[in-house]
Formats: sequence, C-alpha cells, structure tokens
Amino acid sequence: MRFLQRAAAAVMLLVSAAGLQVVQGGPAQAALPTAAVALGDSFVSGEGAGDYQPVVDASGTAQDFPGWSAANSNAYFCHRSANASVFTASLPGIQQRFNLACSGAQPADIANPASARPEGRAVASQLDQLRALAQTHDIDVVLVGLGSNNTQFTFGDVATLCANRFIADAWTGWWEFWAYLKGEVPQRPCTASDLATDAEVAAATTETTAALRQILDTLAEIDADGTHQVILQTYTNPLPPDIAPEYHEEDGRTDTRDKFRALGAERYAAGCPIHRASLAPGQVFSQNLGSLVKNAYATLAAERPAADLRVLDVQRAFDGARLCENPGSPAGALATPVRVQDGPSGTFITSLSGWDKIGIQRAANTCVTYFQTCQESWHPNAAGHTVLGQCLTGALAAAPRAIVTCARNTDGTLTIS
Repeated sequence: MRFLQRAAAAVMLLVSAAGLQVVQGGPAQAALPTAAVALGDSFVSGEGAGDYQPVVDASGTAQDFPGWSAANSNAYFCHRSANASVFTASLPGIQQRFNLACSGAQPADIANPASARPEGRAVASQLDQLRALAQTHDIDVVLVGLGSNNTQFTFGDVATLCANRFIADAWTGWWEFWAYLKGEVPQRPCTASDLATDAEVAAATTETTAALRQILDTLAEIDADGTHQVILQTYTNPLPPDIAPEYHEEDGRTDTRDKFRALGAERYAAGCPIHRASLAPGQVFSQNLGSLVKNAYATLAAERPAADLRVLDVQRAFDGARLCENPGSPAGALATPVRVQDGPSGTFITSLSGWDKIGIQRAANTCVTYFQTCQESWHPNAAGHTVLGQCLTGALAAAPRAIVTCARNTDGTLTIS
C-alpha cells in the first residue's frame, strides 16, 4: 500500500512538473498560461504611443481604424497600443500580455459598459473582459491606471481648458475681447481650483476606490491560483514646473502681454501651448492625482492586509524630458505635443505661424467635433511608455513595500526606490 502511495505521489510530482494540474477524481488538465493585464485609462492603454491595435467592441466585433470622421465612441479609439508599458516591461514568468484599458475610461467603466455613460466608447465593462480572459489564462500581474477621469473632472477637459485659454489670450486683443466677445472667452491662466477643487478630488478618490475594490473582488473570484500582484500606477505630468528660457518670450512679448501671437505659435510648435502661470497649478493637479491613487491604496490595503497590492509612483519618471523642458521641444520629450487638425483630415498642424483667429477657431472646433483628431495630445509617447515599462519592471522586482517610486535621473537612467 505504501509503495502504491509513493508511486501515486511521484506521478503527481511528474505531472506537476510537466505543467499539468491534477483534479481530485478527474483527469489531469494543462496549467493555464500566465498573463499580465492592463486595466484603466489612457495612461496605461498606450494613448500617444502609436501602433494602435483593433479593439473588440461590445458586440464582439474587432474594430480597426474607422476613419477620422467616425464617431469617437468607436471601440478603436480606446487606443490600445502595442507600445504600451504592459508590453514593453520585462515580466519574468509571464507568458502572455493583454491590454483591456481604454482611453478616457472612468471608474464606472470598470464594472459597466463604457457606452452606458455620455462620451463612453462601445466596449464591454473591463471586468467582463477580465472574466473572459480568466477562462483561458492564469492572471498573475495586473497593472491599473485609474482616477484621472471621473464624474468630477477629466484629464482631457483640464488639458483643453488651459491650452484654449493660452491660445485665446495669444490671438485675441483686449479691444476685441471687450468690444465683440464681451468677456465671454476665458483668457487668464488656469488656477488650481479651475482644474480640480479639494472636494472634487475627495469625491473622485471615493469613486476610484470603489472601482478598485471591484477589481480586487473579481480577481479573488476568477484567478486560477488565487495569486496575483496588483500595481496601482500614478500619473506623469507632460509639462515641467517651468519651461526652458527660450520659450519665455518672443518678439519682446511674454504671455503676460496682450496678444502675443509669435510666442503662441512658438509654444504650440514646441508642444506646450500654455501660460507659464498655469504650470504650477498643473503640478498641483498632478500631485493630487498621485494622492488620489495613494489614498485609494491605503483604504484597500487596510481592508485586505494579505493582498499583494502596491503603488507605482511615476510622477517623476519624466523628469528632465518633459515638453518644453529643454530647447528643441518636442524632440527628445517623453510626452506627445498638443496637436490638432484643420478638419478630420489626418494631417496634424505643427505650426500656427501666420494663422488668424478664424483659422485657429476652426481647428479648435475640429477637436470638439472629432475628438480623436486631438486625443493623443499630452500623453506619454512610445519612448515614454518604454520608460513606464521599465518602471513597472522595477516595481515588480522591488522588495515588498507599499509605494515604489520611479524617478528619472539627469543622465536618463531611472532610480527605483
């Protein structure tokens, strides 16, 4: 009898080594391939990184590029890039990688179809997509980027607000402003409260925490072996605390003067059409997004002390390589410049030199009507996602701790701490 027991144990050991799972009273089954999955919004989906892949919509149809004049609700405009950080990271032991994130995603899109809310895209809930994936894969790594878009504010609206104020200020004279526009076109630099008030950040934190809790609950139900690492990524700011001196003034005019068209064109070409006075509030907004993620983590970690959960803080991952931080921008920057099209043509405007107010308004309206023509603006580019992938690699390899920080050094290397 002991011989038979030992023989059975040896068989089970060999079967396990061969990558099979033994079910009590049933036949051996092949172990599921391990997978890493990205969930959340544009900063993990790969917006700005190009090489966008077809996206399966809510009906099960894979949507490839539908044309620039298609509805922005088309699933393709989730912009899931083959260059996204989940694909560029070194992930030992992971056999396959999947990107279920979607540009513009909000916390509600985690458990509900994005099309259920205004301006959502025609994709199934991210949890339904995750459940389907778990039928064929053992989910071991989950990268989540969530919180920059919510019912209180969205990153796209914040970026549009500050860029539009700068452009309006650059091209509209004070006499036109008062005589014809009656003060209806905002032109002042953004303030911190313009971007997100403390109350809005608090509400967004509650909303994001609830969605993250749903992710953890679902993983506990569907993961094949019950073992998985969940990385909550913060956000990078595409703009520096201040821009390089060469972008401070042009033709003797700074952005504190009335009508500074040459300077406006210069900053647009460099990718940073924004008042210098708006940069500090933008840094506050970025820091608030980081606090949002960290506070959500603290709540969930207290609820689930056994969970393998940590924060990847990437707020300094682009230090020294942000738009207009150095001469020659946008070359060398890790983020995409603001770019619009003059109609849904597919041709991006790289210079506003010589443009008048009417032409600029037409291009701005193109972005409003066909948001896909400008949605890549101020996101990590392919090089930026490579850096974020390196940060993810470091976070997974780091000794267990609550927060892993990824910061870029002056020589371009990264410090993971």
